Amino acid sequence: MTYQTLLFEVRDRVAFVTVNRPDKLNALNDQVMAELGDAAERIASHDAIGGAIVTGAGPKAFVAGADIADLAKQGPFDGKARSMRGQAVLRRLETCGKPVIAAVNGFALGGGCELAMACHIRIASEAAKFGQPEVKLGIAPGYGGTQRLPRLVGKGVALQLILTGEMIDAQEAYRIGLVNKVVPAAELLAASEQMLRGILSMGPLAVRLALEAVDQGLEMTLDEGLLLEANHFGLLAATQDTKEGLTAFLEKRSAKFQGR
Repeated sequence: MTYQTLLFEVRDRVAFVTVNRPDKLNALNDQVMAELGDAAERIASHDAIGGAIVTGAGPKAFVAGADIADLAKQGPFDGKARSMRGQAVLRRLETCGKPVIAAVNGFALGGGCELAMACHIRIASEAAKFGQPEVKLGIAPGYGGTQRLPRLVGKGVALQLILTGEMIDAQEAYRIGLVNKVVPAAELLAASEQMLRGILSMGPLAVRLALEAVDQGLEMTLDEGLLLEANHFGLLAATQDTKEGLTAFLEKRSAKFQGR
């Protein structure tokens, strides 16, 4: 697919995905979502990609929300279909098996906040703003906001943000656990890349199974989740990467993981 609304570049195993509609504050229209879906599949399936950083073009917005012009034309069946398509795109990104970091450079509102939450880690610039303001338009979050936000910040705080539609700054987002780190705007991409490359230096099979265990375990009882973790732990014990990692530690050298 040739992208019209995204920039997609791979540099040394890192895919840099930029929503590129700065004149519309990078709003998510149907074309952006289709292209994001294709990008998520590329991240998941291309061996040359170890992880990804998602950000928005321009200094003002990560993604300021859905494109209101699209929403204004939808009926109930269109709305459900659009919601399910968007949910599938973000879920594919979330379950791509590789670490994805959201570098939030400005407004992350509505669908933009939902996109950030579908990434595994969120790093925000000091200028970033977050919110789920859909109720102000007479609609509710449709790309996973009602599900991921309470999982990240707790039910009470999530309901406050969703029902009031209030916007919070980066420091408040950090305080409630919505973002992992806040950095100066000029350092955002460098800090995101530094963290991702640190993750990519770890055992790739271990990273993949850890992502899977956390994602699936949240939907299980504690006993079920512990069994899943034990199964993954056992699977990793049979890999060359585990042997290499343990041997490197004992030999006091850096491990050279091969992903097998």
